[in-house]
Amino acid sequence: MLGGLADRDEIENASSRLLSFAKSKPDLLGADVLFSRGETFSLSLLDGSPEENTCGAEGGISLRCVAKDGRQGLSFANMTDGVSLRDLMEWSYANCAASEPDEGVSLPKGPVPFDETPLELFDESLSGTADGKFRMKICETMHEIAANKDPRVVSVRSAAWSHGTAVSYYASTEGISFWRQGTNASCGVSVVMKDADAFEIGAHGKVERFMSDLDASEIARAAVERTLRILGGRPVPTGKYTLVLEPEVTASLIDEIGDMFCASEIHKGRSLMAGRLGSEVAAKSVTLVDDARIPRKLGTAAVDAEGVLTGHTVLIDGGLASAYMYNLQHAAKDGVKSTGNASRGFASLPDVSTSNLILRPGTEPPESLMKNVRRGVFVTELMGLHTINSVTGDFSLGAKGVYIESGELRGAVAGITIADNLMDFLKKIVSVGNDLTFFGSTGAPTVIVEGVAIAGE
Repeated sequence: MLGGLADRDEIENASSRLLSFAKSKPDLLGADVLFSRGETFSLSLLDGSPEENTCGAEGGISLRCVAKDGRQGLSFANMTDGVSLRDLMEWSYANCAASEPDEGVSLPKGPVPFDETPLELFDESLSGTADGKFRMKICETMHEIAANKDPRVVSVRSAAWSHGTAVSYYASTEGISFWRQGTNASCGVSVVMKDADAFEIGAHGKVERFMSDLDASEIARAAVERTLRILGGRPVPTGKYTLVLEPEVTASLIDEIGDMFCASEIHKGRSLMAGRLGSEVAAKSVTLVDDARIPRKLGTAAVDAEGVLTGHTVLIDGGLASAYMYNLQHAAKDGVKSTGNASRGFASLPDVSTSNLILRPGTEPPESLMKNVRRGVFVTELMGLHTINSVTGDFSLGAKGVYIESGELRGAVAGITIADNLMDFLKKIVSVGNDLTFFGSTGAPTVIVEGVAIAGE
């Protein structure tokens, strides 16, 4: 069986057996084992009645064989009995033999001493407090607040809670082995609002590592308030406007930019940031960092998926592209050290990804910045971010928000399209607010962008 927190001996013994097999093969450089298991509990109400109430667990254990010429082979199983482990060994070794050699593949030397305790990744209260009755009470409270917040709410389509626990174990033939565990909790509300002939669907939610960092009542109120802001929205005349991006919109855009600094994307020729280190890619007010050491955040970890210590990497420094993120393989290809940004699941080979991505805040509150906007749009939603061309930077995105006139919010805006080039867009940023807010593992403040073309009526 695949165990949870209480079955560490079972997993460690299985891992030892798998690694011993790899050590017996003279053509292998080494191997590593990754075990992971997650448990999730969720509940959602549709107009106050239970819609979904689920709990489940999933996980597996994998063996990655690494040949001396850089070939890799991986296989995984959902059981740790003798037959499953034998199949795992045979398939992993066979997959390695059948793969193509690749440059830079290696395994880090151990041991790697670290302590995740100060990073606060595990909420003990979730295992005892967040039972079925608790989840129902939270969802009922969110539904009641949202339903009664404004008479124009015609349906609370979802009042949902979810929490989970994840545990993983990594071990390699190079002497590295460690256990990791973490928690997450999330809640969200989705509403439908009607005013005359206008309908709007909106939502708000948050996910945190600790249950105490969630305010379900505030999330329910915010879901209604955010939807009300854009209810009955109409297009603005086509032209150039100043955009005020609220923090959640900024965060969604920053997520797309962060991926462009992953060395794997650079090497695949899929990034606008390729070959731009040291050059101007954004306004001077823009500093973008990747930081895996912030306590309680979803992207926080003491070590990455290869057992390399994580850290803090400045990607854009005052508008200048300053660094890429690396795992071991791509660092070797570029002759640099890994930044501790390796990621992988038990059924995948190592890749590169962000940890906690942060656009550093400025010093002024967003209200002060908005007072200087003569004609603009306060953007509350961007649609189609996945369509941004990561090579050329060109984009055309649908948007919703509120019209700004002489620093004041005037009326709801919808049915508009924002078209630009990402590099040009970043250089048009004139101000960054002080209201840094996290959305998952991405933190961003309000941002002011001048001279952006909008296609409206």
